[in-house]
Amino acid sequence: MDYSYILNHLGEDRDKYFNAVSPPIVQTSNFAFKSLDAFRTSMGDELASHMYTRGNNPTVQILRKKLAALEAAEDCLIFSSGSGAIANAIISQVNQGDHIVCVKSAYSWTNKLLKEFLPRFGVTTSFVDGRDLKAMEAAIQKNTKVLFLESPTSMHMELQDLPACAEIAKRHGLISIIDNSYTSPYYQRPIESGIDIVTHSGTKYINGHSDIVCGVVCASHKIISEIFPKEYMTLGGVIAPHDASQVLRGLRTLPLRMKQSDASAHTVCNFLAEHPAVEAVYFPHHPSFAQYELAKKQMSGCGGLFAVQFKTESKEKMEAFFNALTRFLLAVSWGGHESLILPAVALYGIPGRDNPDMPIGFARIYIGLEEPEVLVEDLRQALEVLG
Repeated sequence: MDYSYILNHLGEDRDKYFNAVSPPIVQTSNFAFKSLDAFRTSMGDELASHMYTRGNNPTVQILRKKLAALEAAEDCLIFSSGSGAIANAIISQVNQGDHIVCVKSAYSWTNKLLKEFLPRFGVTTSFVDGRDLKAMEAAIQKNTKVLFLESPTSMHMELQDLPACAEIAKRHGLISIIDNSYTSPYYQRPIESGIDIVTHSGTKYINGHSDIVCGVVCASHKIISEIFPKEYMTLGGVIAPHDASQVLRGLRTLPLRMKQSDASAHTVCNFLAEHPAVEAVYFPHHPSFAQYELAKKQMSGCGGLFAVQFKTESKEKMEAFFNALTRFLLAVSWGGHESLILPAVALYGIPGRDNPDMPIGFARIYIGLEEPEVLVEDLRQALEVLG
């Protein structure tokens, strides 16, 4: 795949905007027409024209073309958040009375959609261990319409065998959908494995600078052209032209950022895996990972996200460890320039909420663009409090 062409040139018709190297931000809500015939033609195919920015804005269209190409998809839609993209993709494929099979460790807001929102409209979901293909197939019912995957998952990094899952879906007449946020399209392209719809939290690696929230849905022309006039236009969760321009800017450096985060994560994981205070490291491309061979087969790289189980269940010790860190931010999300830690212990004792099903000694770590030696040294000094 010619990444340099896609990221730097695809979709950029510079002769249309004064040969500017960077595309302009077409900051308009509305587009005018010179004739009734032109107006009528646009009304007949708004996805292929420019009539109203809630539909197809020129700046957003450039981003659509690039992301579709990166995912080896025919087309793409951009949303105002990853949750919006996932919700639109799923809702577009089900009706009242339908059933979904979903991996049980999917993103929390995907779970909320499937467990709390869709049941209000007669759509039910069975949750299965995505590593167990027999359990996945056994969960399929006569009214099942969607198989939803997330590989790797974003907490314990569990994988699903994508070609095998795609084969199961096709054999049972299901639409397969995946949240591909963990790797970005740079390290994994599920459509090449037979998956029908690929979604992303573009907030993560695709934008890469922790300043824009967006979502992505990639699929065939047929699927995109069906989602566009219904869920996409009706629900209206679209990205603004300015935000799309910022994502385009971030996308230019996707390979550089992915390679840096991936290489640094290997360095940090190797250090943690050997530390006496660490029980386990969950990183798909680390040899200790249970699905290491599958990860090497279907992911050309990982990026910077992994998880760690420390050898303590002391709330006080874990809090002391996190408070001792100076180079990691305590925050959610990932994929930006900054290294982050999401500590399970921070989720305990929140008024009005149940404690999580994660041990106190669990943490998710994201490695950004800092020098790995600096991050290792910060972890080393903080780990002293764990004894």
